[in-house]
Amino acid sequence: MKSQRKHAAMGDGTATADNTMRAIVQDAYGSADVLRLARITRPEVADNEVLLRVHATGLSRGTWHLMTGRPYLLRLAFGIRRPKAPVLGGDVAGTVVAVGSAVTRFSAGDEVFGFGKGSLAEYAVAREDKLARKPANITFEQAAVVPASAVAALRSVCDVGGVQQGQKVLVTGASGGVGSYAVQLAKAFGAEVTGVCSTAKLDLVRSLGADHVIDYTRDDFADGVHRYDLIVDIAGNPGLSRLRRALTPTGTAVLTGGEEGGNLTGGMDRQLRALVLSRFVGQRLTGFIPKEHFSDLERLTDHIEAGKVTPSIDGTYSLDRMPEAMRHLDAGKARGKIVITV
Repeated sequence: MKSQRKHAAMGDGTATADNTMRAIVQDAYGSADVLRLARITRPEVADNEVLLRVHATGLSRGTWHLMTGRPYLLRLAFGIRRPKAPVLGGDVAGTVVAVGSAVTRFSAGDEVFGFGKGSLAEYAVAREDKLARKPANITFEQAAVVPASAVAALRSVCDVGGVQQGQKVLVTGASGGVGSYAVQLAKAFGAEVTGVCSTAKLDLVRSLGADHVIDYTRDDFADGVHRYDLIVDIAGNPGLSRLRRALTPTGTAVLTGGEEGGNLTGGMDRQLRALVLSRFVGQRLTGFIPKEHFSDLERLTDHIEAGKVTPSIDGTYSLDRMPEAMRHLDAGKARGKIVITV
């Protein structure tokens, strides 16, 4: 992080020195217009970190939130007036080129994926405990779109949701990053899965393995006719009463998203209200705390290498087209994940 703060923009041409790299930087919060391609100093590794030659990085809503600085509560941690770290990007897939003195799990030449810092660049650093070896049967581009979204889906469906074989599971936002993995993971554990999405994305959700699909522009998943043992609520901001109407009397709703929750809290107040309400009703309304650890990446690797989970990529953009990719994500047009190649 410290080395990123000391960056010095040197244009956006070809490298002229061994210690520089191309990166997408931002000097202020805002739309994709604040993003620019620049040449900056490569980051230095700490004792517990590795330096990666980045091959690809995945875009997520988390990256969008850090770009815009919304909800505003995020700025307490990431910079009040401007971002503390000028280089965006978390999800990463690449090759290890150097390791810190305390690193024991990796060495130069290893192909890895996971959670890095400033991965929208030619080089990025990552803590050793946030990386795993890349699954053998997928590309760097596919691996780069796994970490944030697939781990969130794993936590929602399995760890918090406790999915079991034969259960009826509803996934809202089933065509998005987290949703595309949630559908596949629920199916991998033997659930009967219903995916909610827009008309244009029904075919994608079916291809992911969903047993049923609901077009939210035409039908209401909370019509009171169908009830589900587990709801993974990713898209939109449905009221708690709607979620409860679609749950069985003892069902669980895991609130993973809430993009319509306002600029201040981003829907976090809804999750807090869900936790309080859950104490007084038979249904369980809950969320989860994000976790970035190689153990979850290795669990996902098992599913990926077994062919039960496959990253769904909407489009691939080069590093210099990053603002265009972010606009596509912001418009809600993505079917699955967006990947940036470096």
